[in-house]
Amino acid sequence: MASSAPAAGTPEAGTPGSMGDVRRGNLALVLGRIALSGAGTHLTRAQIAAATGLTKASVSSLVLDLLDAGIVREIGLNPQGERGRPGVGLELNPARGVMGMEINVDYISAGVTDLAGNLLLQETREQDNRRVTPDSVSAALADLAAGLRDTAEAQGVRVLGGGLAVPGLVDAKAGTVITAPNLGWNAATLDLAVVLPDVPLGTTLFNEANAAALAELRYRPAGDADFLFVSGEVGVGGGLVIGSELFTGPHGHAGELGHVVVQPEGTLCSCGGTGCLETVAGQDAIFGAAGIPTQTAPGPAASGLAAGPAGYGPARSESLAQLLTALAARDVDALGAVSRAGHYLGVAVASTVRLLDIPSVVLGGHFAILGEWIRPALAESLARYAPGKVPAGNISLSAVGQAGALLGAAGSVVRSLVEAPHRLQDQAP
Repeated sequence: MASSAPAAGTPEAGTPGSMGDVRRGNLALVLGRIALSGAGTHLTRAQIAAATGLTKASVSSLVLDLLDAGIVREIGLNPQGERGRPGVGLELNPARGVMGMEINVDYISAGVTDLAGNLLLQETREQDNRRVTPDSVSAALADLAAGLRDTAEAQGVRVLGGGLAVPGLVDAKAGTVITAPNLGWNAATLDLAVVLPDVPLGTTLFNEANAAALAELRYRPAGDADFLFVSGEVGVGGGLVIGSELFTGPHGHAGELGHVVVQPEGTLCSCGGTGCLETVAGQDAIFGAAGIPTQTAPGPAASGLAAGPAGYGPARSESLAQLLTALAARDVDALGAVSRAGHYLGVAVASTVRLLDIPSVVLGGHFAILGEWIRPALAESLARYAPGKVPAGNISLSAVGQAGALLGAAGSVVRSLVEAPHRLQDQAP
């Protein structure tokens, strides 16, 4: 389901306000109980009434609204924990889903999940999105999403809304990418209705690292309440989870780990600063130090403008495969490049965990793929610059892999639905 639980204090019958507000709050309360019941557990109306303190009649009326909206469905009889005649169980409707999408520097990706968070479909297309207009990239993503949506609907799953993750600072309310240095985008307003048209919940914009951090919160078996998620792509991002909630700061832009300065006299970064972590630990930096050419695949064919620099080589995934082969062969340059990246990643993480008192680090993107080789250097760096703050055992790899950003974006859309199910009350199944 969503990335974290709805607040326990959802308004109930005694909350001041209009009757409509009370009913909407109670609707969210009931749906939240169903959503949190877990796989294989199907609460009945009586069990929900007992858990929420609402009357059975109220719960029955609210459940009817959720059934009419197509958000939940009845399933069999549930004899557990009840006297007398077994009640009918309830679960999130598996015939409803959401679309998670991602635009990154060298690929676009989309996936459909059901309301319980299960990934049903996913497709990734490698393409260089640098020097390509936002409209062109959006059009390519729309084409990808449309194909997945058609497949989902052919399987009986209706897509209710979407979440789109991008590697940059965003204004979600305005649908604007404030800045995405590695894409070359500034103040770029995306037409989200074109990316995923005619969905009742619309499409919401997210920062890629924040979305991936939310996915980790949802899917990690350890269930850590506090951790720093480090996203490794062409750029480097970070997501802060504190008290099982994503912390984004007063303006929504906290966690920019890739632009923490680790080499004050270092090289110029895409953000305009100097010596940022990204300049020594991003994919391009690692490939360059390892002697592996930075290679990209062409951007959207229908873009109407140059998709990127001239002279394309194989896709970036092949460059990463070359690096892994070199590491396995104990190539000195490759080992040195990854060790250097791990060292400076430790410098940035040490400052972050000292400031925010976070005990765990989760590595995503290429940092997770390079985990075997990068973790020792990272642990050594942390032990040197922040001794005792993050034990080596608290450095872990992503539980969701490359799908993290789209899973987190999709999960946030589900969470918004759980917290405000009245948004679908007028949408008949």
